[in-house]
Amino acid sequence: MNTFFIEFRDPLFGIIIFFALIFVITFFSYWLSRFKKKEDYRHLDRFLRQFNTLPSQSELKVLITKGELSEKSWLLLAHSYTKNGNFEKSIEIYNELLKVGNKANYRDTMFLLGKTYFKAGFLERARQIFLEILKNNPRTPQALNYLLLVYEHMKDYNSALDVLEPLEELKKDTKTDSAYLKSMLLLNNLEMSTEMKVNALLEIYKGSNQLTYLVFEYIFRVNPKLAWENFDISKAELLVDILWNIDKKDLNFDIIKQNSYLRELYTAKGYIKEADKSSTFELDVLINLKKSVNATLSFEYICDNCKQISPFAFNRCSACHSIDTSRVELGLAKDYHKDFSEENNSFQ
Repeated sequence: MNTFFIEFRDPLFGIIIFFALIFVITFFSYWLSRFKKKEDYRHLDRFLRQFNTLPSQSELKVLITKGELSEKSWLLLAHSYTKNGNFEKSIEIYNELLKVGNKANYRDTMFLLGKTYFKAGFLERARQIFLEILKNNPRTPQALNYLLLVYEHMKDYNSALDVLEPLEELKKDTKTDSAYLKSMLLLNNLEMSTEMKVNALLEIYKGSNQLTYLVFEYIFRVNPKLAWENFDISKAELLVDILWNIDKKDLNFDIIKQNSYLRELYTAKGYIKEADKSSTFELDVLINLKKSVNATLSFEYICDNCKQISPFAFNRCSACHSIDTSRVELGLAKDYHKDFSEENNSFQ
């Protein structure tokens, strides 16, 4: 009998059994964890599928009323809809939360609804929301700021200027907003002559020492001679795109020759030959090309406050709503205008 069970007393046999048990336990643990993970994913997919299908307004009302998700989760979901540009669905969520949500969060939800209306372009609805917030909570600077933006987009600049008064009472700095809104009011006044607008804009500019781009973009367009006389040439880089596109007949070469940046700019343009090189890479390339290659400057605009990039010039950033923070970034591009001119001349 002992000889029959001799292998059970063999140490090697015990080691084999030990590792076999480890293998079996590991094997079952691995497949159990895979099965559990698969079930979790299936549950998550089932949960997300109801949002991918975008529930109707009636279904949304039922989902919010049932309370299966917290109010914070619904707010996060509405925010994600807004970021993706689905304003209609986020507006529906905010409206339903206002009906059945926590009354302690009522004002915050109202504010988010007003912001969404503003982003979606429903300016009148946004105005009503922010006025309702201010009716019950007049000392709400965020609502005042957005109400100002709503009036600005509606081109109701007088009402926007009225909003600055309560902001001043809340100790907010409104000098830049005031100068900007007054300038926009002037530019959109159809009863004022161009000469009166120019003089009024120059007065605002000298009083605030701001809004260089807004003021001189207009004056260079309507009265280049007066613009050169009042322009601070130390700020030439702020207006490089405007200066680059001015007609040669409207240039003041006496002023240009007094400033190194302007000499480099118009040498690169090919109007003068007053610079051999430039510390600005793009201008240096164009100066050294000497028109042997068909190239010109391209421009894009960056907000110094939030670093948002735009292909178009702006006076108020569309992302962070800051004023007078636009900075022009230079680039090099093919001169399609020259190609077009040469193509037209070839038919003559």
